[in-house]
Amino acid sequence: PQKTSFHRSQTLGYKNGFAFSRLPTVGIGRERLYVNQLSQAELDELSNTRPTLTYGPAKQAPPPAFVPAHVAFDKKILKFDAYFQEDVPLSTEERYRIRQVGIYYYLEDDSISVIEPVVQNSGLHQGKLIRRHRVPKNDQGDHYHWKDLNRGMNITMYGKTYRIVDCDPFTQVFLESQGIELNPPEEMAFDPYTELRQMPMRKYITPSDFDELKQFLTYDKQVLRFYAMWDDTGSMFGENRPYVIHYYLADDTVEVREVHQQNDGRDPFPILIKRRRLPKTLADKTQTFPSCVLEISDQEVLEWYTAKDFAVGKSTTLLGRTFFIYDCDEFTRNFYRDKFGITDFQPVEIKKKTPEEVPQVIPPYNGFGFLEDSLQNCFSLFPKPPRKDVIKMLENDHKVLRYQMALESPNPQDRKRRFILSYFLSDDTISIYEPPVRNSGIIGGKYLGKTRVAKPGSTTENPTYYEPSDFTIGSTIEVFGHRFVITDADEYVLNYMESNAESFPAATLQSLRDHFRPRQVVKETANSDVSVLHNSKQELDELIVQVQEEMKLHKYLNNKNIHEAFLQCDKDGSGILDKAKFVDLCDSLSVPTGAMLLSKV
Repeated sequence: PQKTSFHRSQTLGYKNGFAFSRLPTVGIGRERLYVNQLSQAELDELSNTRPTLTYGPAKQAPPPAFVPAHVAFDKKILKFDAYFQEDVPLSTEERYRIRQVGIYYYLEDDSISVIEPVVQNSGLHQGKLIRRHRVPKNDQGDHYHWKDLNRGMNITMYGKTYRIVDCDPFTQVFLESQGIELNPPEEMAFDPYTELRQMPMRKYITPSDFDELKQFLTYDKQVLRFYAMWDDTGSMFGENRPYVIHYYLADDTVEVREVHQQNDGRDPFPILIKRRRLPKTLADKTQTFPSCVLEISDQEVLEWYTAKDFAVGKSTTLLGRTFFIYDCDEFTRNFYRDKFGITDFQPVEIKKKTPEEVPQVIPPYNGFGFLEDSLQNCFSLFPKPPRKDVIKMLENDHKVLRYQMALESPNPQDRKRRFILSYFLSDDTISIYEPPVRNSGIIGGKYLGKTRVAKPGSTTENPTYYEPSDFTIGSTIEVFGHRFVITDADEYVLNYMESNAESFPAATLQSLRDHFRPRQVVKETANSDVSVLHNSKQELDELIVQVQEEMKLHKYLNNKNIHEAFLQCDKDGSGILDKAKFVDLCDSLSVPTGAMLLSKV
């Protein structure tokens, strides 16, 4: 009760700025404490550290080094063998498909990948089905862990259910070390359709004593050549066709090649039967099997064709075709002479039938186009235009003979129609043009384009066309059923025919001369009248000049009054007065008139 201070003494002190602890000197209630007094905990610690006080403090072992998971489990993978079933709805041969996969669990980051082994010629997208990543386990965000995997269980990843049947030894050891009890392994399921399509194992037959390698090394590049004919005349459009038969001594194979000739009309396929071994005698069990799809092997063939089966002058049947061998080459003769002792190689003469000449029948002309142009379609598949006389075209270029024609028709209105016929000398074509006439009710213009017009009665075998010698004045021509009468011609026609009189008949030239003779007479008369008028005009001009000079000498005359007086006397306005009126008018106007001038008036 005598104690009044109950606080604890301070044990923390500072010296030179550093904190240090010190032992308390007084206790609670200001009760003095001994300096060397230790607490019970310190006494217990001192009792336990006697070896430490004797031998010094013991060295502590260093803590174990931290190893991360990606280092500890690097390249450590758990492999499970599994499969899944896939439906095949659109196939009649299989309803479902079994696909084997491998599930790989990577311990370093808990990721999973699913890989399907690639099967050659499977037609499926195989390989990596699920890439490596953490696969979700459910909708709550959990992921698959290696504790969730075991043999004999189903695991669903992205809608596909995989059946785990087994694992590798490392996976088994790891899971057992972690205390997981593994289920017994199951057998892997196989695809039934794949098992059905597996081919049986090939059976190898012990070869005979015959050495094929020796045959190849001995007869390599040695070929027997035979010349043969295939008689196909029994079929429709058949013929004798030549062939070359090659027999290869190296492997006893036969090849049949076609012999093409120029313009034989056949496709250029060089080989009829490709190089192969040809069967001579087949087994009886293969007679009921279609030979076109039969894969021939040594089991179906009793005898193959050899070099003994080919001889000159004999027939050989190869795959259903009978070939007659009529000759062979020199190497083949030497081979048979040395190998088999055959010396008769007399070639057989093959008589070729000369083809009958089929007369060419030209169909009748159908009326389309020119006759010569349409005829070219009968001579070639690719018709060429008929040749033109280029020299004639150059000499007679722009030379046209024109005639006027009238239509010969029972209709009175058509009789008044006039046409212009143009004959082109460069290519002997004719065109007809009708000049338009106003208020005639007929549209003029081109009546017939440039074309060659055949004469009536001409045939397509020997056609005759209209020529300039057929166009005479008054003659009638028929153009495609219409009859025309030539009524007139151009003067150029007469000049051209007179300059080339030796090329035209005399009757045609005379008809044109008779037609143009009245015109020439009228033209000559008109030329003479023109010359007389020309002389009178010159005399009148001279008289006017003399009168004007005479009037200049009498300046007192009023020319205006004289001009008005003459206009009044010329009542009809013809500009002509009688000589008597002219003299009386001159006297009244005091115009001097000389005897010489009056004689010229």
